Amino acid sequence: MFDLFSDPVKVAQQMEIIVSEFPFATWETLYSLVLEVVFAYVIGLPLGVLLVTGEKGGIRPLPGWIMSVLNTVINLLRSVPFLILMIIALPLSLVIVGTKVGTVATIPPMVICAFPLVARMVESSLREVNQGVIEAAQSMGASAWQIVTKVLLPEAVPSLISGGTITVGTILGYGAMAGIIGGGGLGKIAIQYGYYNFKYLVMWAAVIGLIILVQVFQSVGGRLAIRCDKRLRGRS
Repeated sequence: MFDLFSDPVKVAQQMEIIVSEFPFATWETLYSLVLEVVFAYVIGLPLGVLLVTGEKGGIRPLPGWIMSVLNTVINLLRSVPFLILMIIALPLSLVIVGTKVGTVATIPPMVICAFPLVARMVESSLREVNQGVIEAAQSMGASAWQIVTKVLLPEAVPSLISGGTITVGTILGYGAMAGIIGGGGLGKIAIQYGYYNFKYLVMWAAVIGLIILVQVFQSVGGRLAIRCDKRLRGRS
């Protein structure tokens, strides 16, 4: 493992694998990431909003039992180890996409794993909003919907973006581990060639590719968060 370049023939074979398979594996990783993030936010964003607005003393309190059920479900899904939850949820892929193997098949389980994280990220971001801004909107007669869409979410945009970059990094990590149970992308390359076939140069290339993707998304997300932060813009 530590002498990756001792055999030129093996190195050439592994470089051929990298050149031939990495472009498609990177594409699989990116398109599955986009779908997983979108669907995770479609589910998790409204749940995160409900966790804040529906609590006792919130702008639109919900019955206590509903909030208890919501919090319990989110906490349970977050506490189950990722791979176990993936295996449990794979039959859902057979129902939705017609298969339990491949990149597409891992999307439903990945969404199930990711949306509780999104919900908590959104909840945390919304709780950072200045309560005085919300009270001012209420005093002007704004409805709960208007407060959410015109006060809470806009004020929390920088924090939401920062949370989104964390979510993207987490989902990329999940996707890499999903290669163990038949997922595609760079994770599959790393596990199939590196772990099972001892082609460690391929494995490290896949790991570096994942690191680069995470760094790119983290950098872009960090800059967007700073540009959207009104407090920082005011200082400049």
